[in-house]
Amino acid sequence: MTSGRHAVIVLLAGCLFCCSACGWAYPAVEGRFERTLSVSGPVDLEVLTGAGRIEVRAGGSSAVHVIGIIRARDDWRSSAQEKVRYLEGNPPIEQTGNSIRVGRIEDDRYRNNVSIDYEIVAPAETRLHSRTGSGGQRIDGIRGPVDAATGSGSIAMFDIGGEVTARTGSGGIELDGVAGAVDAETGSGSIRALRVAGRARAHTGSGSIRLDLAAPGAGGSLDADVGTGSGSIEISGVTGSLEASSGSGRIVVDGDPGGDWKIHTSSGGVTLRLGADAAFELNARTSSGTIRTDHPLTVTGTVGRRELRGKVRGGGRLVEVRTSSGDIKIQ
Repeated sequence: MTSGRHAVIVLLAGCLFCCSACGWAYPAVEGRFERTLSVSGPVDLEVLTGAGRIEVRAGGSSAVHVIGIIRARDDWRSSAQEKVRYLEGNPPIEQTGNSIRVGRIEDDRYRNNVSIDYEIVAPAETRLHSRTGSGGQRIDGIRGPVDAATGSGSIAMFDIGGEVTARTGSGGIELDGVAGAVDAETGSGSIRALRVAGRARAHTGSGSIRLDLAAPGAGGSLDADVGTGSGSIEISGVTGSLEASSGSGRIVVDGDPGGDWKIHTSSGGVTLRLGADAAFELNARTSSGTIRTDHPLTVTGTVGRRELRGKVRGGGRLVEVRTSSGDIKIQ
């Protein structure tokens, strides 16, 4: 009797699985909507999608143009065709003056099993807040600030005129040309941030980091806070403070210690390229490797193959370097 019941349960489970699989095997129904919204002056733009790609680029100063690409599947509450027809006739776009909200779907009958890709052309003078549960983002040419996040997918931004915040649970981050501070974080993926004219924070659970800081305005300095669980780090243009750490990977830094530098890696070499007139206090140690400096050093403490302390050109800000396994080079 027991084995008979077991067989019935297995058979029912198999049927349910097959029905579910068959439902998802049906191709998605696709649709599209398009709207042009008139604006005057700087725009506050919010874009949300549960699943889908977001693209925003700069265009004319008097309008925001929105294209939505819909993909829907059946579920027990509504058919894919019904969802597409509803969204085509009622695009999730709201406007109050120069504030525009895209992507909010209050009724879950038309939200579940639906993905919408957004392609938006907005004035350069736009502030952006964008979110997608799953999908990449590309943002190009707006002033910002920009706050972009995705649960899974890559983020790319180019020529942003203000501060940038970029978050992804899994995916790479690419930034090129940011005229303000950067805060970039990914659970897994590489970060590449070039021509950043502000302080920068870049962290990844696993992946390499490359950070290139551009010269700030008069009297300014560029600070960096960079970390990866596993991967190499390359930084150039630091003129302020620096914290850089890697669980496993080499670290290369080019800059001037205008603030304290703390550089740690569990496994990998460290190379610092400093200016010919740089003045700083050095505290370097490696558990397995050698230490070499090309700068004139006045020893103030320990000196040896694996530990070196002293002042360069009378001293200055602290430069602390630690590696468990690897050589340290101060050039």
